[in-house]
Amino acid sequence: MNIKNFILISFLTLTVIYSYGQTEQDSISTIQKVEKTTKVQQLEVPIYKIIPTENTWALLKLNTRNGKIWQVHFSISNGFEGELSLNPYSLVLPDKEINGRFALYPTPNMYNFILLDQIDGTTWKVQWNNERDKRFIRRIE
Repeated sequence: MNIKNFILISFLTLTVIYSYGQTEQDSISTIQKVEKTTKVQQLEVPIYKIIPTENTWALLKLNTRNGKIWQVHFSISNGFEGELSLNPYSLVLPDKEINGRFALYPTPNMYNFILLDQIDGTTWKVQWNNERDKRFIRRIE
């Protein structure tokens, strides 16, 4: 084998090894970026939250994206179980819905809660009750 062939083979071998090293490093960087993205996604705020009331058999279900609220009843016997709507309408336009936008806070009165839009600060009085005419949501101005 002459010197030209030796140099050519050596050059090609080193080029292949260098290229393989670059591909491996790029793959590791890509995997690390995907892992970082995945961790952020795991921290997402849920769309729905259950908020306890002082009543053993009643809870409130809040859609944190749009402010819709339901009164949820459960029973360990043959009593009423189901959901009653407190606010069936979205409080924001669909393009403004964001997970975690709305939060519900209890007040000293067990039937009343304050609903807060955590983006613009708007508040509503929320009253739950077993009687339809006593359930409502009203903006506090």
